[in-house]
Formats: sequence, structure tokens, C-alpha cells
Amino acid sequence: MTIDEKDLLNSILASLNRIDYIKPEDIPNIDLYMDQVTTFINDQLAATKRYPDDKILTKTMINNYAKNNLLPPPEKKKYSKEHLLILIFIYYFKSILSISDIQNILNPITDKYFSVKKGMDLTAIYEEVFGLEKDEADILAKDITRKFQTSSHTFSNAPDTERENLQLFSFLCMLSFDVYVKRMLIEKIIDAKLAVKPAEKSKKTKETRKK
Repeated sequence: MTIDEKDLLNSILASLNRIDYIKPEDIPNIDLYMDQVTTFINDQLAATKRYPDDKILTKTMINNYAKNNLLPPPEKKKYSKEHLLILIFIYYFKSILSISDIQNILNPITDKYFSVKKGMDLTAIYEEVFGLEKDEADILAKDITRKFQTSSHTFSNAPDTERENLQLFSFLCMLSFDVYVKRMLIEKIIDAKLAVKPAEKSKKTKETRKK
């Protein structure tokens, strides 16, 4: 392993340590207009951008989420703290899942816990889930280090001029396989436990339109 490779691993782990989430106490307790929602989300999640011009949340995205029954409609054009929590969940899910899969995951949660005044509510759910972040990040750091070290020992017989690129390719393949398997498992769980049958989906859509 070269010094450059060690620097790469350190850089990856440093990036992982910088990953943070929007804390519930940072979300305004007052309802916001759409412009205020996009500004807040874009500012809070700016560190997750790959490129400076990337858009995290736009008005069009919000309208599409509402149209696809991912986001409950605003009240008098204003969005509550709970709307923001749902938008944050959508942001993380959409990088690996389809809109229909996100619907199957989030709709049971929004149907039961959105606008709940007592007991378990969306804020409590959000805190519980994202509170696991620190332990999970530590586990990921160890797994990434293991994959990096494993890949650094591949292609030992390759020419010196080619070995580094081939080892990097191995590392990327290992990371990609991990994502592929986890996405496949998520989809299987959704299909087995959460997927809404076509007849039920049609009935639910009609009920929503009547409201």
C-alpha cells in the first residue's frame, strides 16, 4: 500500500466522520412557506453535495412528492416540522430506491404518525432512527477499512504501473457489491412486508381524492 493509498483511506474515513443529520431541535417549530423549506433543507444538507451546483431540494421536487403521495399536502401553503422530517427521509431514500418503494416505506408511517399530538409521533421516530447514526458510522468505518485493506492485496502479480488502478477497481467493486446486496434485501423486505397490492392501491387513491 502506497502513501497515496493511505491518504485516500484517511480521506474516506474523515468524510464518514463528517456525516451528520439534521437534528430535530434544529428544525423550526413554526410552519414554513415552500421557499423557506427549500432554503432550510439546502443549507442544512449542503455538506452532502457532490458538486456545488447540485440541488438537494427544489419546489418541483416538493410538488412531485406531494403528487406521488409521498408528502401530505401543506396547510394553507405552509409546511410543518413533520413535513420537513418526511422530506429528510425522502432525501436519504431516493439515492437508492424508486419512488414506489419509498411510498411503500413511508406511507404507513405518515398515515399513522403524521400530525399525532400524543405518544409516538414523527419527531420521536426520527430521533430514534437517526440516533443510531454514530454506532452505525463506527461499524461502517471498520468495514470500509477492511474492504480497503483486502483490495490493496489484490492483483499482486500485475505490473507496477497497472496495480494501483486495478486495486482501486477492486475496492470500488467491493463497495458497489455491498450497496447492491443491501438494496436487493431492502426491495425483498418491501415486497414481502410493505408493498401495497394494486387493488388496495387503487382503493387508497380513490379515498385520497375524496378527502
